[in-house]
Amino acid sequence: MPRSLTRNLIFAACTALLLVSCGKEAAVTEAPFRPVRYEKALLTGGSRVRTFSGIAQPGVESTLSFKVAGTVQRVNVNVGDKVRRGQVIASLDPNDYNLQAEEARAALAQAQAQLRNANASYERTMALYENNNASKSQLDQAQAGYESAQAQVRSIEQRLELAELQVQYTRLIAQSDGNIAAVFVDENENVSPGSRVVDMTSGGKPEVSVSVPEVLITQVKQGSPAKVEFPSMPNTTFDATVTEVGVSSTGFATTFPVTVQLNLDQDDIRPGMAAEVSFRFETAATVEHIVVPPHAVGEDHTGRYVFVVEPGTEEGIGITRRRMVRVGELTPEGLEILDGILEGELVVTAGVSKIVDGQRVKLL
Repeated sequence: MPRSLTRNLIFAACTALLLVSCGKEAAVTEAPFRPVRYEKALLTGGSRVRTFSGIAQPGVESTLSFKVAGTVQRVNVNVGDKVRRGQVIASLDPNDYNLQAEEARAALAQAQAQLRNANASYERTMALYENNNASKSQLDQAQAGYESAQAQVRSIEQRLELAELQVQYTRLIAQSDGNIAAVFVDENENVSPGSRVVDMTSGGKPEVSVSVPEVLITQVKQGSPAKVEFPSMPNTTFDATVTEVGVSSTGFATTFPVTVQLNLDQDDIRPGMAAEVSFRFETAATVEHIVVPPHAVGEDHTGRYVFVVEPGTEEGIGITRRRMVRVGELTPEGLEILDGILEGELVVTAGVSKIVDGQRVKLL
């Protein structure tokens, strides 16, 4: 075989190998990060205060709307205004509804006149019938006319009542004291029944919603005390009480929603303010220890292990580190970890069997 042909074949083979190698490398480089769920390792046992971040929310939040359609004639409030019960928040042009009410009143007056005539005719026919000057059929006909007139009056009275209610519905009235959180309409705007007009917050006792990890949620009960602090209000601590405890986790996270309500009215606390809620957890154990969900611990021929996630340089991306651990007893809070991880480290709680040491993962 000529040397030139041999060189060409060798060059082509090398080129093919390089292309395959580059393709594989590109495929590895472009592989997406594996998403993982994680949980912060916490100490339990003894008496310990835990603090969680939350958001303030109003005790009562309602959306107000008109019961009838129409054109907005006036909006009497702005965002942030305080309103009193019975105050007119907004109003529609009532002309159409006033005309309907006037028509119903006129129809009622006519029906009442017809009723009087029917009643008089019935009474005359009854007197004639008693004197044998009218037949039974004539009496029945007079009675039927009287009852029909009565039914007509009742029907128009209901129509008038509805028309007058619709006139009243053109005025949006505050049913309690509160604050205007948002306004969604402008003057001269057409709205339909049920369209959002304003959001109003009421109730003097604000609430704070937080997320509690699954290893501690069983110790949070309705009626339990709590302490609330707001970074915007330094050196001030508010007493609160747990009012709601979630029964299912939020999304992909292994945390449960808990709502606490401040024990006193606080006008200075606005919905959306950041808050820190502290709980004191009491357990029968006198020695503190770290617990994790049992499914976070894997086992192979080398022993038991967990994966700890170290934050990476990119936001939401971490690097897994395999840690050999020594486990203790299985408790209602989780599996005791006697050695191998520290408080505050992020422990992978799902997909342990599908990740390796040093792998870059996406934190859910």
